[in-house]
Amino acid sequence: MQLTARAKINLALHVTGQRDDGYHLLDTLVTFADTGDELRFEPADQLELTIGGPEGETLEGNDDNLIIKAAKALRAHVGRHELGAKIHLTKNLPVASGIGGGSADAACALRGLCQLWDLQVEETELMQLGLSLGADIPMCLAGHPARVSGIGEALDPMPIQPLNLVLANPRVAVSTPQVFQGLSSKNNAPMGELVRYEDRSARFWINYLMHQRNDLQAAACAFVPPITDCLAALEKLPDCMLARMSGSGATCFGIFENPGEAAYAAHELRNQHRDWWVLPIRTIAG
Repeated sequence: MQLTARAKINLALHVTGQRDDGYHLLDTLVTFADTGDELRFEPADQLELTIGGPEGETLEGNDDNLIIKAAKALRAHVGRHELGAKIHLTKNLPVASGIGGGSADAACALRGLCQLWDLQVEETELMQLGLSLGADIPMCLAGHPARVSGIGEALDPMPIQPLNLVLANPRVAVSTPQVFQGLSSKNNAPMGELVRYEDRSARFWINYLMHQRNDLQAAACAFVPPITDCLAALEKLPDCMLARMSGSGATCFGIFENPGEAAYAAHELRNQHRDWWVLPIRTIAG
């Protein structure tokens, strides 16, 4: 059995507060790519994780990997510590890059292992289990476009039409805690009200996004200047309507009118920055 851990893109991300326990409150609009990492599941006596793929060189399949943590948490939740599986991760997305990555992989592992082990776990239980492992995991478990609030647990599905994006990562490491610490304000206005217009075209969502922001972007650019270069390069591409950073970075995205424009822009960007990770994608429908 093989499942795709789709890349998660924060189209907008507003930081609206911080709880006493340190967790930040968010108001974010997320969608998912038509591609991502791949996880293969096979029956086995022991729990084993192997890793390959173009972006998997620096990862290890040990107890620190979020996939293994998710598998062990699921076994503990159902009281079946003897369950085993051989999991192979084909890592196609850059590590720690603001587009889901480990969270999407962990969510995919929870889904895949429930199938492999024939476990009947209620959706609310699975969401709570995911949240205990990471704030991004519930939205990745849902896997559909949504407006997400709280610390990541409150999901409101959104009818976002497929968008044509170019993802670009300048191959730099970003510390998410450092970015949050660098925020000039942690009590910012939420996203604008979403009126349920009948016109839910891609153009509607692009126009809406132009009036939103990523509150982490300025702090990330201050700590990691190549993100600024990445955004500028995307903005200069022909037909790019909007460029923004996803999550806490360093992956940024540009939005284009159609797949042809996105493919051409990705080709141009690769020629300009051969050491960057660049990928044209289409998001899934809401």
